[in-house]
Amino acid sequence: MDIQQWQALGNMQTLKGFPIFTRVEPDNGKPPLLLLHGYPTACWDFERIWPVLSQRFRLVSCDMLGFGFSAKPATHDYSIHQQADIFEALVSHVGLDEYHVLAHDYGDSVAQELLARQNSKEGVGTCLSMCFLNGGLFPETHHALNVQKLLLGPLGKWICRFSGQGSFNRSISRVFGAQTRPDADTLDQFWRLVCYNNGNRVLYRLINYMRDRVEHRERWVSALQQSRMPTAVINGSADPVSGTHMVARYQQLECRLDYLAELPRIGHWPQLEAADEVCSHYQAFIQSAM
Repeated sequence: MDIQQWQALGNMQTLKGFPIFTRVEPDNGKPPLLLLHGYPTACWDFERIWPVLSQRFRLVSCDMLGFGFSAKPATHDYSIHQQADIFEALVSHVGLDEYHVLAHDYGDSVAQELLARQNSKEGVGTCLSMCFLNGGLFPETHHALNVQKLLLGPLGKWICRFSGQGSFNRSISRVFGAQTRPDADTLDQFWRLVCYNNGNRVLYRLINYMRDRVEHRERWVSALQQSRMPTAVINGSADPVSGTHMVARYQQLECRLDYLAELPRIGHWPQLEAADEVCSHYQAFIQSAM
């Protein structure tokens, strides 16, 4: 499904004062599952696993502020905490009392903040389980790409202004598995999502999540260690950014881990590279945890 078809299936909602693109399935009596996407794309990232997961869950997602089809204010100071606020506003808007969470990349940090709030009983609704796909759960093991480091620095604004699709494609392709590289169409969908409403101009502002991870490390790592709910990791081991080394750190820090699946030849986007495996492992996790 291309991004135009995807967009036609969603709606714009005002959440925390911003127009946010949402994909919310009708209430079908199935347990709700929140899907939290990564940087720099959108909830379209879950397109390949959506049909299978929707057979068992009521899927709820959105493009976070600054991403995809949502608002992308040019001078805004984006933060992980605000993205968590937006997801909690979505939970309230949809009227979810209980829900599960499946997160990827940037969404992992948002999920960690949601988890911290759940642990302290300050969150909205009740989260029943949390599953993390590849992401920088620990800043000390997050091997950022060179372009991400540059975006975070004083030249970030100018890099956004003058970088094109060619350099974007090369950077994205590097973090996929050697046998599961994205094809030209997938890369084009990614680029169109980034550029929608001039979103490529705010990438250097969104990259501030890397500073958030350092500043709030203790809170977010403690959330994993003190999790009050079943927690899983489904990880593409071949990911140079957050592959095998991230899982090793997760275990070293004795974070709660009820289910682990390591996909040896898969990179940073397991839900795109190995959709069937991700769905099978996620459903096995839920079956074992509930």
